[in-house]
Amino acid sequence: MASDPKVHTFEDVATHNKTKDCWLIISGKVYDVTPFMEDHPGGDEVLLSATGKDATNDFEDVGHSDSAREAMEQYYIGEIDSKTVPTKRSYIPPQQAAYNPDKTPEFVIKILQFLVPLLILGLAIAVRHYTKKE
Repeated sequence: MASDPKVHTFEDVATHNKTKDCWLIISGKVYDVTPFMEDHPGGDEVLLSATGKDATNDFEDVGHSDSAREAMEQYYIGEIDSKTVPTKRSYIPPQQAAYNPDKTPEFVIKILQFLVPLLILGLAIAVRHYTKKE
């Protein structure tokens, strides 16, 4: 580690959120993990999903090995200015499809799924009854 680490703002780190330019905040430290993107066992999507936030919980929840923690040191580029980190991110729910009050097509399909087997059963019984020799 450097003797006098550079201090990065949260906004600066949050802009590095691409495959070719990826920085993470873990335990108050900033890591440039761009060279590690292709080698990460979980894939680059895992690292990209941890950008733009404090990724400490994501990192700890996985249960990384001691060797993984040691390997992180080579990607260390500085500290995060804790005053610039938002205390809580606001949750934005995903967009949902509009409610469809007209469920006629779904209702018709459910009725047909019930009636068609009954019709086939009824035809089978009728054929058996009328073709049976006495």
